[in-house]
Amino acid sequence: MNILITGGASGLGRAITRKLAVEPQIKKIHFTYNRSADNAQQLETELNNTKGIKCDFVNPGEVESLISQIPAMDLDVLINNAMLGITQKHFQKIDYAVFEEGFRNDIIPTIRITQEAIKLFRKKKFGKIVNILTSFLINRPPTGLSEYVAKKAYLLSLSKSWAVENADFNISSNCISPSFMQTGLTGGTDERIVEQLIKAHPLKKLLRPEEVAESVLFFVNSPQYINGVNLVINAAQDIG
Repeated sequence: MNILITGGASGLGRAITRKLAVEPQIKKIHFTYNRSADNAQQLETELNNTKGIKCDFVNPGEVESLISQIPAMDLDVLINNAMLGITQKHFQKIDYAVFEEGFRNDIIPTIRITQEAIKLFRKKKFGKIVNILTSFLINRPPTGLSEYVAKKAYLLSLSKSWAVENADFNISSNCISPSFMQTGLTGGTDERIVEQLIKAHPLKKLLRPEEVAESVLFFVNSPQYINGVNLVINAAQDIG
């Protein structure tokens, strides 16, 4: 089984890469990285079935280069994990250009990569898409994260369409929506907010990337009957 993970060298992506690479059924893992070159090199050194690909989603040339390599990867699984950042500001205070840039830099590359993967999957009559979202999509969204949540909501809607449109080709599209984790993506979160999140958590601790990676492995190994699912990992804090 051959896999492509976007943003697979740091944070949650790194945990996913490490988890999957040691599974016997996994032949090759290609993962993208941007600023995590040292992490990428370390992964390649420690896990001989991994290969890092420099791909800055802001750079159209690097995105096109990645897309051109997908047919030769003979992919079975695409894991859409990469996200450039989180804007923490009330909606009315966000410059409209931030929404435009976020869509162009996060959503459009994901669409392009997934389109190319689906073309390959349709020829093979098999494929799995796993999209990393957020539990913030469930019921009441948190204050100040409208731009981030909107991007994830867009991907959730797309994932449902991918599932329906490609089910006849033995292609599944599922999502994982984890609660807040302390990673590089969320590193700028105020410590007081983190403390409040821990205090309010039923288990009194934050979700770890390694725990989410376990769920990714589940979807990688699951039968194609499991399709169009959004697995929420939030300890029943909010149930949609």
